[in-house]
Amino acid sequence: MVEVHGATVLLMWATGGFFFLWVTTRRREVGIGYGWTMRITYIGIAGLAVATGFASGVHWPREIFGLASIAGSLIALAESWFRRGAGVEGQRETVERRSQRVADMTGIDKDEQRFDADAPEFRPWLDLLAPALGAIAIIAGAVHAEGPGWLSILRVLAGAVFLGAVSDAMLLGHWYLVQPGLARSPILELVRYTMYAWVPHTIVFLLPTGMWSVLNGSIDDGYGGMLGWFWAASTLATIVLIFVTRAALKERQYAAVMAATGLMYLAILTAFGQDVVARILLDR
Repeated sequence: MVEVHGATVLLMWATGGFFFLWVTTRRREVGIGYGWTMRITYIGIAGLAVATGFASGVHWPREIFGLASIAGSLIALAESWFRRGAGVEGQRETVERRSQRVADMTGIDKDEQRFDADAPEFRPWLDLLAPALGAIAIIAGAVHAEGPGWLSILRVLAGAVFLGAVSDAMLLGHWYLVQPGLARSPILELVRYTMYAWVPHTIVFLLPTGMWSVLNGSIDDGYGGMLGWFWAASTLATIVLIFVTRAALKERQYAAVMAATGLMYLAILTAFGQDVVARILLDR
């Protein structure tokens, strides 16, 4: 069996979210406000994880590095706020290009959002501080869990990548309502990484002692095998939803992005079923 504390799972989710925020901000295409939204969201989740850990009185190294992860994200948040006037390079170019196109067609110089091209931009590498420190925190939590340490570490790292990718893909889909004209390449990248992350995540939960033992009855799930098959259905549904999302994003209509976001909502539900149900069953 491999036991992982609930605080580790929450911190695992936040760490993956922080990492895939960097995957997006490094592109310098998505508006600066997206980073604010994401950092605040995952700081909240990480804060809940640390509070849960302190309340349980276990795994102190995890809580210390969890707080350090929050501090790292606050540093990135502060710089992005103070350098907000510069926007991001890709967004500036898009706004300027659209404004010029409107002026050429209508002769009207439309008042668009203005940026200070001479001001220093937010440095995306700062978004790596939080996931780097968060990774140390969840590894510390995994090491102190019951069961084989190496397997526990693999499962928390795979879970962080998987849940972080699927969550960020869904949240980024909403940002397209805020930033019209944003290219689809950032969300396509996150959907692709979610697809890749599904593979190792599924594999590490099949490694012994794993979900095969639940499916073949070696581990009693307490419901006559129903929860084991629920896990299998969630796992299959997640990858199907990811492929359907990828297909939806190939459509040219703008509504395709909203459809993809709705599909990723469903994928988050099944992804958490895939991850959390397995952890609960293997902790029996």
